[in-house]
Amino acid sequence: MAVLLLVLLLALVLFGAGFALKVLWWLAVAVLIVWLLGFVMRGTTSHGTRSRWYRW
Repeated sequence: MAVLLLVLLLALVLFGAGFALKVLWWLAVAVLIVWLLGFVMRGTTSHGTRSRWYRW
């Protein structure tokens, strides 16, 4: 009985980790797209410095 519970617990942990990793991959893809769009859509005006699309 204990072995069955350990196998079920392991399956639950692996399922949770797999789901979390998949969500993190989609989040990374979304951030990459926003980052690339920032380079495409940045302004062409420069006020004496390099033009940046972000504020830091």
